[in-house]
Formats: sequence, structure tokens, C-alpha cells
Amino acid sequence: MKADMNWLSLREAAQLLGVHPGTVRNWADKGLLPVYRTRGGHRRFKRNEVELWASTARGESSVDPASVVQTAVHNIRLKISEGRLAAEPWYQKLDEEARQQYRESARSLFRGLVTYLSTGGEDGLAEARSIGYEYASRARRFSLNGPDAARAFLFFRGALLQSVIEVYQSANVPSGRVWGQVLLGVNGFTDAVLLNLLDTFERLERGSAK
Repeated sequence: MKADMNWLSLREAAQLLGVHPGTVRNWADKGLLPVYRTRGGHRRFKRNEVELWASTARGESSVDPASVVQTAVHNIRLKISEGRLAAEPWYQKLDEEARQQYRESARSLFRGLVTYLSTGGEDGLAEARSIGYEYASRARRFSLNGPDAARAFLFFRGALLQSVIEVYQSANVPSGRVWGQVLLGVNGFTDAVLLNLLDTFERLERGSAK
């Protein structure tokens, strides 16, 4: 397993948690703390999982939602692979140029979510409205109907939510206040995007009918 800043040895994990290495070993062996093994049998820990686990284990009520989503986004490529997209009926209607634009738009959605969670307020909502307009105008440009425009967005939202859930599961974090904080943020942002997508699409449809 390649050593880098994302991985911790047993001793490094203990230092991060402020406990004896034997305690970390015990937690890992009991399945309380996520652990991985090298080919040589050495324990290795993912830094982001240890940090998230530590925050919830100490009863902290405000793990930074943006940092959790950034971790999820780092792994999102597995959720939006070409194979999964190709199975979507709305995706099958698109040519290669349109498909490429939708793949790229997924990244803007995820970046916008991180911005929203970091800043909140009107700046965050403005980002959500902008992305909703982007999804609606793209759907119109490539001749998707309203339901398909919504399905395209919901596909990427579903991939993001699945990835966030897996971050929590892999870190052995129990559901509760921290998870609720992240989920409310994700839902608040993506709901704002979807509502503006639908509103924009309807306005564009009315405009073209005149």
C-alpha cells in the first residue's frame, strides 16, 4: 500500500487520537475503528476516516460538512462511471458532445455543494440557482424534456448521496446529529438546484412557445 499523507501508521493514528498505540490496536481489532492491512500485515488507517470517527466518538456536534463532502467527492468517479450512465434512458438520447457536458456538469454540482456548505447564506443559494439554470438550459439545448432534465440531475444527486453515506459507513460513524447536519446541508442545496431547474425549464419552454 503506497504511503502518503492520506494513510496513517498505527503510531500516527494513536498520535492523532491522543491515545496509546495499544488502544488503537484494540479498537481496530474489535472493529470499532476502520483499519486496513498491508501485504506485510501492518495496520494502516485512512486519515479522513480517523478524523471523522474521532469527532463523533468525542461527541462533537459540528463536524465540518464541507470536509465530509470533499471526501465523498474524491471518490465520486466510481459512482458516475460511463457504464452506469449508459444504462440511463435519458443519457441514451444524447450525442457524445452532450454526454461529455453532463459528465463535466457533475463536477460543478459537487464543487457548488462544497461552496454552499462552506459559506451558506445567499452566496450558497446563488450557487444552487446558477447550477439549476445550467442543468435546465443544457437539457433544452440537447432536446431533453422536463422529466428527463430532472432525471439527469437526480442521477448525479443520487451518486453524491451514496458516496456521502459510504464515507460515514467506512468510518464506522453511527447515525445521529453529525450525520443529520450533513444530510440537511446536502438536501438543502440539491433541493434549491432542483427547484430552480424546474422553474427555469418551464420558463424556457414558455419562451420558445411564443
